[in-house]
Amino acid sequence: MSQKIRIKLKSCDYSLVDKSAEKIVKAVKTVGVVVSGPIPLPTHKRIFTVNRSTFVNKKSREQFELSSYKRLIDIYSSTAKTVDALMKLELPSGVEVEIKV
Repeated sequence: MSQKIRIKLKSCDYSLVDKSAEKIVKAVKTVGVVVSGPIPLPTHKRIFTVNRSTFVNKKSREQFELSSYKRLIDIYSSTAKTVDALMKLELPSGVEVEIKV
């Protein structure tokens, strides 16, 4: 098999992303494969501006921010054992995982 696997983690909570990345790196290193990462990618911030009042006070507004944190992990020279170790992992529900082979 011996190919590169790229794992991209994304979440709104940075602690969940860091814990998930740490779990993946530990599981893959026990198999004995070269791992690069976790590499932090830029944080994407979405800012929403909303009027505080519906009719009066048009200038009074409130802002909300939603940040999404991302990490990148590269696994080189992967084997069947590596894929099995990745499949057995249980990650938190708030983390979005994207795997490219």
